[in-house]
Amino acid sequence: MFWVKLHHLDRDATHAREQLLHRLVELRSHVAGELASQPQHRPLVGRQARELLGRPAGQVDGVGEPPILLAREGINLFLAGLGPKVEAFMAALRADPRFADLPTKDSWSDHIPFRKMLVKVKSEIIRMNEPTVRPQGGRAPAISPALVKQWLDDGVDDQGRPVVILDTRNDFEVAHGGFHNAINWHLHKFSEFPQAVREHASELADQTVITYCTGGIRCEKAALFMRDIGLDHVYQIEGGILKYFEEVGTAHYDGQCFVFDEREALGVDLAPHPITC
Repeated sequence: MFWVKLHHLDRDATHAREQLLHRLVELRSHVAGELASQPQHRPLVGRQARELLGRPAGQVDGVGEPPILLAREGINLFLAGLGPKVEAFMAALRADPRFADLPTKDSWSDHIPFRKMLVKVKSEIIRMNEPTVRPQGGRAPAISPALVKQWLDDGVDDQGRPVVILDTRNDFEVAHGGFHNAINWHLHKFSEFPQAVREHASELADQTVITYCTGGIRCEKAALFMRDIGLDHVYQIEGGILKYFEEVGTAHYDGQCFVFDEREALGVDLAPHPITC
């Protein structure tokens, strides 16, 4: 699994101002394991990103240096830069056949949300402490935002099974916004999720469960874990809340979506909005 958030700082002709494009890219890949297991590859990742974004050792205006997380289960990469620089990075990335068909999700803000670039090797991108959950071995079933809306409109899935929606985020994130009537187990950290599932599994057994998170990392692992313990009708929203905003809007959703950078919360237009909670 390969995750990239790319941030373009670009000139908006309509508003005559600079904006930042936030791009989330998803891919399952074996490259992460190679990078995480071979120390010589770690500094190379940061150096290549700097070069592709036009940022050598020193500062270059309009480019942010965020963290790059490497684990055997995947890569979580954040980059910020002027539009042409980020597009050059994407072109170089897609030149590798393994990354040739990367889909993207874009959003905008007025500033660079990162201050420095770090390359970190972690046991998990998002810690769950369940070693049998291996996203690199295959994805959990995902459904499109449009189908999520349809199921929530109807209250049942295509087979007539009752549908519930489960928030896999931390409680402070949920406070910024979420889906109507979503199950919230008031997690303080994602590693609490497996125990919460075990405690509530019987309540979910006869229902179709839609898991969701910000962009798709946590709900991917959540859905895999739930299926592993015998909950057969569990799905994730393809692309998480941000993709739902992009393709559907705010139907069945109240508030904003918390993000882990200086923007803090995004609205349905995928731009930063004042905190309302």
